Amino acid sequence: MKIFLPPWIQTPPPEKSYRSIFKWGNPAAFKHPSPRLFRMLKQNFGLDNADFRERQFTGETRVVGMDLAPQLSEDFMNAVEQAVGKDQVERDVYSRLRYSTGQTTEESMDLRQHRVRGLTDLVVHPRHRNDVQALVTLCHAHGVPLSVYGGGSSVTLGHRMDKGGITLVMGTHMNRIHSLNETDLCVTVEAGMMGAEYEKILNEAPSRMGAVRAYTGGHFPQSFEYSSVGGWVLTLGSGQASSHYGDAADLLLAVEMVTPRGTIRTSSIAATATGPRIQDFFKGSEGAFGVLVSVTMKIFRFMPQNRQSFSFIFHDWSCAVTAAREISQADGGMPAVLRISDEEETDVALKLYGVESGPLDHWMRWMGFKPMARCLMLGTAEGERIHAREVAAMVRRIARQQGGMSLTAYPVRKWEHSRYMDPYMREDLLDFGIIIDTLETGVPWSRLHEVHRNVRAFIKQNPEIICMSHASHFYPQGTNLYFIFISRMMNTEAYRTFHRTIIRRILDAGGTLSHHHGVGRMMAPFMEEQLGKESMDLLKAVKRHLDPKGIMGPGIMGL
Repeated sequence: MKIFLPPWIQTPPPEKSYRSIFKWGNPAAFKHPSPRLFRMLKQNFGLDNADFRERQFTGETRVVGMDLAPQLSEDFMNAVEQAVGKDQVERDVYSRLRYSTGQTTEESMDLRQHRVRGLTDLVVHPRHRNDVQALVTLCHAHGVPLSVYGGGSSVTLGHRMDKGGITLVMGTHMNRIHSLNETDLCVTVEAGMMGAEYEKILNEAPSRMGAVRAYTGGHFPQSFEYSSVGGWVLTLGSGQASSHYGDAADLLLAVEMVTPRGTIRTSSIAATATGPRIQDFFKGSEGAFGVLVSVTMKIFRFMPQNRQSFSFIFHDWSCAVTAAREISQADGGMPAVLRISDEEETDVALKLYGVESGPLDHWMRWMGFKPMARCLMLGTAEGERIHAREVAAMVRRIARQQGGMSLTAYPVRKWEHSRYMDPYMREDLLDFGIIIDTLETGVPWSRLHEVHRNVRAFIKQNPEIICMSHASHFYPQGTNLYFIFISRMMNTEAYRTFHRTIIRRILDAGGTLSHHHGVGRMMAPFMEEQLGKESMDLLKAVKRHLDPKGIMGPGIMGL
């Protein structure tokens, strides 16, 4: 019998169409829901094949054809073209809409219905720091808002230009490595370089840069292929191997930042007691203080041959959390990747990995690891050979102390195979009225269970909603929590209310607004409550000093 498959779109979006703006990643790349996931969604939402015979949206394949003229004066736009070259400036509506849009679900929903919110007036592709300096000076003189576009992977409305202005696209030209210093173990790179190219150059440093060794940047967010090095720093990003290598803030050594007040360059000296570190103001600043043109980042020796993979199943979430906390606090070195999934995410993962109802599933059940109670841990240890082996051995010892049973490296291989491809499924699901979205938070260990319990309780008020949770960035003092929810909710305003209420629940339970996605304009209304008035006033004072007219990313972080 022929298996029914929905009419997933399998061709690149039409050029300059709405879909080409919100489609994730490579226009010609696709990952459709597997037959297992398709069956699970139908069962969970009470759907059948008839519900998947026709896509709910078709208008998003139309070419962007609206007539929305820039609101800037012709004299100003001519001055921009004269400053950087006419061929580096775009005025057409498609380009302006493309670079005013990130990767939030609500932006995708809006574009499917041809709704435009917060459109930039002019798109500029600076070639080098001199172009950036000229543009910042020009915008400051005329009081014109200016925003920065890196890889476009913002999930916090970071690119929306509610007051118009100009958007600088950093990745077109400003994507070069300036220097690799093997003695100091660091690299200076322009802010617009994409993560995948950055890592490839470091891995191939002997052949491409004449280096003695191969290196890694150690930063692998899920948006790795379509996020920029500068964007990692400006949003306080965190990669999947952060527990070993550190978050973007830990990897940063120095910045070059062009502000309306002037250019600031900091030193890459590893440690100095010369007052507060100026560059720390720019970590997580999201373009509110200036334009980041280059960064100096730590690098590490690349030794993939030493990687050790492991996975364990635990009887429940509490055991998995305790094991992860003991690993984080054991002072025996950290795994690179460490991830624990709660009972619902574990259930979904085992189904998608093809484990459910197989020999391994029967063995787990017989050993007392029950469905919708058991929780999965997976990870890798990296670095020097003996170190990696010792970290993996420590993980095995602690996991067994908490009742964990090894599942070999099989779940790790399945996870690694799809970790950068999963976002491609979002468009497929939304085509048929199914939303998949995420929110994440940072939590101390002492508040983890309360945040997890309270947020899930709100989301699961609708029992049809799938809510998967995991922790994947670890510290001795705490971790993060990801909430991935899948639902049928096609009214944009209803979805926005639901989404913001989850944020409210996270705050009320003691979590942070964001662990590594940044704040943008989405979380901005909560910032003073999160930080406190005095802290927010300090940020506003820095903003006033560096950006007296408030032109840089207006509305970002509530500044």
